[in-house]
Amino acid sequence: EIIIRDLKDKIAEFLKDDLLKSLEIKEWKQLFEYFSNRIPKNERFYFVIDEFSYVIKNSPEILSILQKYWDLTLSHTKIFLILSGSLFGLMEEKVLSSSSPLYGRRTRDLHLKQLRFKYAKEFLKMSFEDSLKTFFSIGGVPEYLLKAGEYKTFTEFVSKEFLSKYGYFYNEPYFLLSREFKEIKTYFSILNAIAFGNTEPSKIANFVGIKTREIYPYLENLIRYGFVKREVNIFSPKRGTYLISDPLFDFWFNFVYKHREKIELGTLDPKNLDFNQYFGKRFEMFVREEIFPEIWKTFTKLGKWWYKDKEIDIIALNENTKEILFCECKWSDNVDAMKVTKDLYDKSRYVQWNNEDRKEYFAIFAKSFKRKIEEFEGRKVYCFDLRDVEQSIVSKHS
Repeated sequence: EIIIRDLKDKIAEFLKDDLLKSLEIKEWKQLFEYFSNRIPKNERFYFVIDEFSYVIKNSPEILSILQKYWDLTLSHTKIFLILSGSLFGLMEEKVLSSSSPLYGRRTRDLHLKQLRFKYAKEFLKMSFEDSLKTFFSIGGVPEYLLKAGEYKTFTEFVSKEFLSKYGYFYNEPYFLLSREFKEIKTYFSILNAIAFGNTEPSKIANFVGIKTREIYPYLENLIRYGFVKREVNIFSPKRGTYLISDPLFDFWFNFVYKHREKIELGTLDPKNLDFNQYFGKRFEMFVREEIFPEIWKTFTKLGKWWYKDKEIDIIALNENTKEILFCECKWSDNVDAMKVTKDLYDKSRYVQWNNEDRKEYFAIFAKSFKRKIEEFEGRKVYCFDLRDVEQSIVSKHS
């Protein structure tokens, strides 16, 4: 009834209808009946029901009622109807599936992604580096960014909101998983397995305690819901590993779940936690997904590469010009660019791709360098520190 009353007041305000504002309406049918009789017929307007998934949970009858009035009246007007919901599974099952009363009536469905960093940082009042760290811990969800925007440093934010049993994010992953999945224990164990470094299906299944063939449906669901992603070798798409793609879950399993006993006792000191390995992993993903495409638009293929004990963070290819770029990402200060490039060059000799006539480049992304270099063995070398990354984002966003 609260939702109906709030929507009734919004409609009355839009229609400038004092009568509707004074009426006591307790049913969806009454509200849509009234609205359908007074709706503007030749005027384009937007009608948005936010968190529609929660409306469905509380009032499942709204689906058939909305379908009835859409067919009778609304579809013959210039209304732009938007239904948004954060419960992905419920929206898919109740709104988009063939069993839904609304099936076949949508113009388009969009799966909204998190904000990219260049927009997310506008919420934050921290230094550029702390803004990056915060983004690596919560991603680009506006509600989370608003909470982080209350703090001036990453350390203060994490201490108060993650590493405290009273923190905003202390139980958030529990809530998110329980909203979407019934078998929460299994999904929770899978995410914990991946956070512990078990990235292959057999190792994940062994950690969880189920057969390998039974793990795939769970992994597919986690991918579909955006919690996990499968990363493949750029030259061998069949070879893949599983990573936690959602930064909040990745950070939480690495630093909250592992230390929950100390957090409960209030004895965990953030200064004793080593975030660097985690930030290094997220920095690599950040460079590949957000920075690389901004700096180089000429490459047609991008991905990670590994062979036996050798690994290269990013390889970019231009399949038309036979250009190849080898890239390493280092979440470290005072990086020795010459040493990193030499190691990268040595590993690049194992990459089998147009070896006879390819044109090679090298790139290093780091927090800072001892000294940047521009060339190695007659090949161009690009060195980007955090100031360069910041400048790239600012210039592209301004």
